[in-house]
Amino acid sequence: MTSSFFDQLASSVLDGKPATEDDALAVLQAHDDELMDVVAAAARLRREHFGNTVKVNYLVNLKSGLCPENCNYCSQALGSSADILKYKWLNTDEALEQAAAGLKGGATRVCMVSSGRGPTNKDVERVADMVGTIKAEHPEVEICACLGLLKDGQAERLREAGVDAYNHNINTAESHHEQIVQTHTYADRVDTVQKAKTAGLSPCSGLIAGLGETDEQLVEALFALRDLGSDSIPVNFLMPFDGTPYENVWDLTPMRCVKILAMARFVCPDKEIRIAGGREMHLRTLQGLALQVANSIFLGDYLTSEGQAAEADLELIRDHGFTVLGAAPEVPEAPQTYDPAKRRRGAGTAVAPNA
Repeated sequence: MTSSFFDQLASSVLDGKPATEDDALAVLQAHDDELMDVVAAAARLRREHFGNTVKVNYLVNLKSGLCPENCNYCSQALGSSADILKYKWLNTDEALEQAAAGLKGGATRVCMVSSGRGPTNKDVERVADMVGTIKAEHPEVEICACLGLLKDGQAERLREAGVDAYNHNINTAESHHEQIVQTHTYADRVDTVQKAKTAGLSPCSGLIAGLGETDEQLVEALFALRDLGSDSIPVNFLMPFDGTPYENVWDLTPMRCVKILAMARFVCPDKEIRIAGGREMHLRTLQGLALQVANSIFLGDYLTSEGQAAEADLELIRDHGFTVLGAAPEVPEAPQTYDPAKRRRGAGTAVAPNA
């Protein structure tokens, strides 16, 4: 491919012509030498729809581990021996405390998550109470619930309680779904996304890359998300926890992860593309470059794994010329200074060099 191909593709998408599956595959399979051309083209779409803002989200894990589903990639799943925190439901005060920490750090959306196949009606009422308490103290916050497969009427109750969005990832292509989980079907997941939409909740659904899927299956998953009308698309990168069937799977590189995000931007140009789990592990020094095509991140920690320090996340946003969506305009300050660390090792010393 040439830089003009990706630029022409961006122009075509901006003119209202959707990207095709062949277009998406060309982005994903671009040579590494073409990465900056891909990013520059996808960045045009990102800035057209989202300017220089980054939406900051914060996860609150309401119930951790103890899940009866056998999702092979998940540290909380049935059969996993991963060394993670396991606990039953937080109470309302604990949930409020956790949410408040994320909002103080700059988040505008709080994602309230619980492990398990799906909530009971009692669980839905428990979450409804938490949402009411959080919104009473922070009326401006967006709440996204992620509680698993929904039964009839539960999405409507969550909407009534003040929930704004519902997350349920399809995770992978329909053609690959049975390879990663057998205790529920792809259709089950689609049904929950549709229940959320019908109830008036903003649908949030994304994928996990690095599950042994083919390039074509990654494309298939993204087009399925486009067809579902997902308003926000979390793109996770497999975190191969010890104690899970995927513990030794390392199929991703930082450059491939950027291409996956760029492909998502071409396919879903006006949707929130969120860099989710595995960001620090897989993008590493390319996190800032990835923000040129994605427009959303999680702040701080994830469900069962630690992220980089929250202040480092905010610094990442600032250093690359972006602003946090919904934050008050910053008053210009004197440039932040860093005293140089004086060398006390290597040549001229008895201490080993930094190499």
